[in-house]
Amino acid sequence: MALALLGSIAFSGKAIIVKLAYRYGVDAVTLIMYRMLFALPIFAAMAWWASRGKPPLSRKDWLGVLGLGVTGYYLASFLDFAGLMYVTASLERLILYLNPTLVVVLGWALYGKRIRAGQALGMGISYCGVVLVFGLEAREQGAHAAWGALLIFLSAVSYAVYLVYSGEMVQRIGALRLVGLATTVACLCCLAQFVALRPLGAAIVAPEVLWLSVLNAILCTAAPVLMVMMAIERIGAGMAAQAGMVGPLSTILMGIWILGEPFTLWLAAGTALVMLGIFVFTRSARGGRTLNAWGRALARA
Repeated sequence: MALALLGSIAFSGKAIIVKLAYRYGVDAVTLIMYRMLFALPIFAAMAWWASRGKPPLSRKDWLGVLGLGVTGYYLASFLDFAGLMYVTASLERLILYLNPTLVVVLGWALYGKRIRAGQALGMGISYCGVVLVFGLEAREQGAHAAWGALLIFLSAVSYAVYLVYSGEMVQRIGALRLVGLATTVACLCCLAQFVALRPLGAAIVAPEVLWLSVLNAILCTAAPVLMVMMAIERIGAGMAAQAGMVGPLSTILMGIWILGEPFTLWLAAGTALVMLGIFVFTRSARGGRTLNAWGRALARA
């Protein structure tokens, strides 16, 4: 439980660090490049460690790793970073917290899996909470808030696609090996994106951006991945998901304390609705594989 709590809080710090880095004039393409550059050795080492003594991957498995790396980590991370340029860290965390509901919606759309009444009720409550907080930001920031919220919602959809399609591969090649390989692919994609879209001179940034990127790569990327995976091994996905509920609260508190983001009754009410909705949603979960997907999604959020 301690690992799950610490992992969730560490994940939540990512949005705070990104918002701090944006104060130094860096853009999303450059910032995510530095985050992934510093995280690459860690994830490559993770993939090597998990692959020791295991049979080599087949061509089909490599294609799966490439696909999951692009959708689940590269695209989801880039859209998230881009969206944080326009919305508060609090709204970002609440939108990402809807991830388990998107997994179920995709399961319904792709495989015809039934959505239970309790799940639908929880989804309705949680989405009302997000709309409440979004309405407050839209009133203050206008179209910028709408664009940022859309980017972050698409980030959540991208990661939900990863969760839906990763279940079979996790059982076949192992969670740690898949995460290490897929995140390595994502790191390489972010580096290639920077080279393609920015001149090399754009890599010259304020020293504070570099230090924040190192902190983001280690404390808010690699370390929580390991902590959450270790927690799921010890207490199961369901308990890890419940511990993950501390994530939105820690983001809001850090946003108020570190970033000076406003705290209002609307934000408190919206957050309460989102957390209540996800609680109702997860209580209606049945079935190991689906519950594991929800657990991984909640722990990540």
